[in-house]
Amino acid sequence: MSKSHNMAGWRIGWVAGHQDYLDAILKVKSNVDSGMFKPMQLAAVAAFDNPASWHDERNDEYRKRRELLYQLLDKLGCTYDKTQTGMFIWAKVNGAIGKSARLADYLLYEKDIFVTPGMVYGEKGNSYIRVSLCVKQELLKKVLARVEDFEVAKI
Repeated sequence: MSKSHNMAGWRIGWVAGHQDYLDAILKVKSNVDSGMFKPMQLAAVAAFDNPASWHDERNDEYRKRRELLYQLLDKLGCTYDKTQTGMFIWAKVNGAIGKSARLADYLLYEKDIFVTPGMVYGEKGNSYIRVSLCVKQELLKKVLARVEDFEVAKI
């Protein structure tokens, strides 16, 4: 439900399937936690009543955020695949910059912008950054203004 119902980070969902698979999941769950906080369960149930127009509005909002992030990534000289789905965009850092940590540090300390350097996810992420779609458009527009003078050579 985190993505489909705007409950990112809630870690709430449901599962359906063959009884053997459900039994295995329930066995693990019974040893990992003792259940979801009831108000979260009630909110999840209520979310199923959202009209289609609510989902259309959320999808439109995330489309607009994605377009703003594409502008940011273009300005930073990153490459990315527009067919990615989910709450994040992974982008390859410009080769002249080198590792993702270098770009992430520059953005954080010089521009007050946080992006996740891919290296925190393992060695294969060294050349990538991850940006989140969970940021309001107004803030993303401010972020774009902060990188207006960005040049790879300045890093």
